Amino acid sequence: MRFHHMARRIFLAPALGLALAVAITACSSSGSSSSSTAASKPAVPASSSPAGGGSAATEATIKTNWEAFFSSSTPTDQRAKYLQKGATFATAIEAFAASPLASAVTAKVDSVTVNSPTKATVKYDLSAAGTTVASGATGSAVLENGTWKVGDDVFCGLLKQGAALLKITVPAACNSAS
Repeated sequence: MRFHHMARRIFLAPALGLALAVAITACSSSGSSSSSTAASKPAVPASSSPAGGGSAATEATIKTNWEAFFSSSTPTDQRAKYLQKGATFATAIEAFAASPLASAVTAKVDSVTVNSPTKATVKYDLSAAGTTVASGATGSAVLENGTWKVGDDVFCGLLKQGAALLKITVPAACNSAS
């Protein structure tokens, strides 16, 4: 029985990674990520940046907050702070974080481009169970209430593509995700 369960997890982790890669591809300006290196430190409010540019501090804050949202070391009840409209998605965040398959997915932020004072593009690599399933994927970050956060479109894209594998329900709020 234990062997069958382990074999199933070994098979499903790459399948989830493939589903997440599809989610990233399907959402041209969004994606999903997770991080094996993110710390659960609090978000650092970023200063506004001029359109088309950003300071190194702003870019570092976006990277830190993006990775903290997806990091398994960030307490689930803290992750909503790192997601656009996070309180709306609290139940979905808990369901996503509770999935053993989701914990096998990681991302490394490669670069951040601040596009306007409130929006940025995050480029990252996505891995599942140690295998790269998407390289150079892009997702959005938004400045909300003084904190840079993962765009809700990124999280919703992830949920929509992985709901069956993760055995979670996509919240209605995803119908209006930016």
